[in-house]
Amino acid sequence: MKKDIQLIALDMDGTLLDNNHQVSEQNKQAIQQAKAKGVEVIISTGRHYQTSADIAKELGVHYLITVNGSEIWTMTGELIARQTVDAEIIKKLVDIKEEHQTWAWLSSTENIWRGEVPEDLLVHQWLKFGFDTDNPETKEKIVKTISSWNDIEVSNSSPTNIEVNAVGVNKAAAIEVVCERIGINMSQVMSMGDSLNDIKMIKEAGTGVAMGNAQDEVKQAADWITTTNNQDGVAKAIEKWVL
Repeated sequence: MKKDIQLIALDMDGTLLDNNHQVSEQNKQAIQQAKAKGVEVIISTGRHYQTSADIAKELGVHYLITVNGSEIWTMTGELIARQTVDAEIIKKLVDIKEEHQTWAWLSSTENIWRGEVPEDLLVHQWLKFGFDTDNPETKEKIVKTISSWNDIEVSNSSPTNIEVNAVGVNKAAAIEVVCERIGINMSQVMSMGDSLNDIKMIKEAGTGVAMGNAQDEVKQAADWITTTNNQDGVAKAIEKWVL
């Protein structure tokens, strides 16, 4: 059935990018063909602006959603929206990281710390905290501890990590803001992703697409499953549903 898709929202890692962190020529061509038909293409990623803007600029998109929906940018550099995590929550998460001896990364509005924690947590505006562990029991314990907190959102961007954002922050909510700006609704959106931080945008879009390499829970939430990120899955979905 032909769908009225006016906006395509693409996750980056595991979706738009292959395992070498490159955008394939097939994906680039499909995106440009969709744009030529008047379809808005945006990136909606867990990454920070620092590590995603170059790819967004290369593809010529107009909007970039970063840090799981914490920030929404235009590619002319305008910050449309930002939602931060209270520094006291970050301190509690650091304590949990120390307790379980996991690797972690922290994203503020200005910087990313990987495997280290800045001395004064209170002087920064925080966007996200991430744990990473290949120990399933440790991961389960951390998730169980923080799931009862009512001031955060918990997701992941890979099976080994846990990502924590402010309550209400998710990619779907950010896409809705972009939809309002361009005068469409979520039924006219096709969203593509592979991880738990993509589930809400996949469920709430008119067309939700899971990658062939997606986590099982994401595949169950999707309307359709494309091929993997190493098999031009983004291009194949665009060709099927838009072109």
